[in-house]
Amino acid sequence: MFDFSHFLTDSYAIALAALLLLSMIYLCLYYGLYHFRVGRYRTQSPELDPLPPVSVVLTARNDAAWLKENLVYLLEQDYPDFEVVVVNYLSSDETEFVLKLLKDYYPHLKVVPFKEDVNLFQGKKYPLSIGIKSAKNDILMLADPDCTPKNLLWLRGMVRGYRVPAAGDKNTQTIKHSSNQAIQIVLGYCGVKRSKSLLGCLQQYDALAYGSQYLGAALMGHPYTGSGRNLSYRRSFFFSQGAFIRHYDVADGSDDLFVYQNANRRNTAICIDSDACLSVEPRKHFYQWHDERRHRVGTRNRHRFIDRLRESMPGWTSLLFYAVAVLLILRGTLPWVVVAAAVAIKWAWQIVCFSRLTKRFEGGYVHLAAPFFEIYFAIANTILILLPLSSNRKFKK
Repeated sequence: MFDFSHFLTDSYAIALAALLLLSMIYLCLYYGLYHFRVGRYRTQSPELDPLPPVSVVLTARNDAAWLKENLVYLLEQDYPDFEVVVVNYLSSDETEFVLKLLKDYYPHLKVVPFKEDVNLFQGKKYPLSIGIKSAKNDILMLADPDCTPKNLLWLRGMVRGYRVPAAGDKNTQTIKHSSNQAIQIVLGYCGVKRSKSLLGCLQQYDALAYGSQYLGAALMGHPYTGSGRNLSYRRSFFFSQGAFIRHYDVADGSDDLFVYQNANRRNTAICIDSDACLSVEPRKHFYQWHDERRHRVGTRNRHRFIDRLRESMPGWTSLLFYAVAVLLILRGTLPWVVVAAAVAIKWAWQIVCFSRLTKRFEGGYVHLAAPFFEIYFAIANTILILLPLSSNRKFKK
């Protein structure tokens, strides 16, 4: 039998045990409301009839290699009426040649060339705005040159999002034709292709966890960000909301800040059907991936404090959980088996919930290492938040 006599007389140990229990409950609820919920989310949305015309908008700078590999998949989409707009911004590689060659075969490819640096602002917002302005259709699909659709049905899959009720509606599974015009933003998912390397697995986990967080928030009626690698909104809505004017002074945020400032539970839907998802190759070098992650959190200081707290709470709670567990074991006032049981329960539920994500988004067996990856990202993301990125930079993806 376990001896709890010392524990019951130690108020400090009781406080630590209460923190352990509360943090475990919070994390288990988070895994269920985000990972499990997104993993099991199902839409019942048939195609729009007729299918509306669509414009795919990309910005490219020295992306000839990616354009050679991926642009054909976008140009060959099984969709009756669409165009692909590529903004070639100051490329010095073979990007211009690749685009010119493809344009000879695909008349629905529109190239917007920039020979001189006329970007008075920071980041990719100006060239992206020009690409959106050059698009002729109201429904826009945004992606990056390194994104690969699973098949030729990506456009059909994402357009279905405009038939789905807003993500925060209680009856999300039922189509409401009266709400069609209310949908202005559709959040999609872009994952990382499977890899056997540790760096590749970390990137897979990061994409799954990040995607689950913003998609899960949208399902609960609080959309706050999206991924510019797979994002859709209406061109008319973009300009009616002032485009990027409110945050042109920030280098990043063409996806994050635009969605944060304009999305709500009534005008935003998610579309994560298998056909609607994109994927990218894992970065081969840590510094490339780390740089992307730094830019992803570089705009969070523009979020309200309560929103920043909610976004970072899972990571901080995870650190608290493990720190308290270690302190309880070191103090010895609470049997270590009890602490180990709490950790085991958390890990088991976390793996179960995360396995739904890997099954939905074909993430392999990353869920088996989810508890260990979570610890790494809880520390790494805290460092990223504490060391914000300087906004003084020019166009960079």
